[in-house]
Amino acid sequence: MTAHRTLSVSKDIDAAPERLFAVLRDPARHAALDGSGMLRGRPEGPSPLGPGDRFTMGMAQGPVPYRSVNVVVEYEPDRLIAWETWGELRGRRLVGGQRWRYTLTPLDGAADGPATRVTHTYDWSRARFPRLVVELPGYPRRMGPAMTTTLERLAAAARENGNG
Repeated sequence: MTAHRTLSVSKDIDAAPERLFAVLRDPARHAALDGSGMLRGRPEGPSPLGPGDRFTMGMAQGPVPYRSVNVVVEYEPDRLIAWETWGELRGRRLVGGQRWRYTLTPLDGAADGPATRVTHTYDWSRARFPRLVVELPGYPRRMGPAMTTTLERLAAAARENGNG
C-alpha cells in the first residue's frame, strides 16, 4: 500500500463489530451509507458478501450514470472487508482498481456496551491511471469528508438496528 495514495478516516461507534460487519456485507445498504452521493444502488450479486464475491452497483458522476464492478479482495469476518472497484466494458477492465476498506477494531472498556473503532480507507495505489482518473478530478480532496459522512451513517444504521 502506498501511503501517498491512501486516505483513512476513523470513528468510534457504539456497536459490536459483528453488527457493523453485517451492515457492510450487505450491498443493498451501501447507497444509503454512501457519503459521496455517487452510489445509486440497485446492486446485483450475492448478499451477504463473502471472500472473492463480485457485485455491481448503480453509480453516477454528475449526470452520467454507470455501473461499477466490485470484487471483495480482503475479508476477515467481523474485522475487515474491502472491495476493489472497476469500470468494465465487455469484460475488459478499463479504469479503476481503487479499494474501499473497512477495518473494525473492538474497543475495550466501553461503559454503555460494545463499541468499535471503524477505519474507512480509500486506497488508489493500485488504480489504473491514478493521476488522470483519481487525482486530477480531485477525488482525494473530496473523499475525506464523504468518508466521514459514510461512517456517521454507518453509526446511525447500527443505532436503528440495535446495538450489539
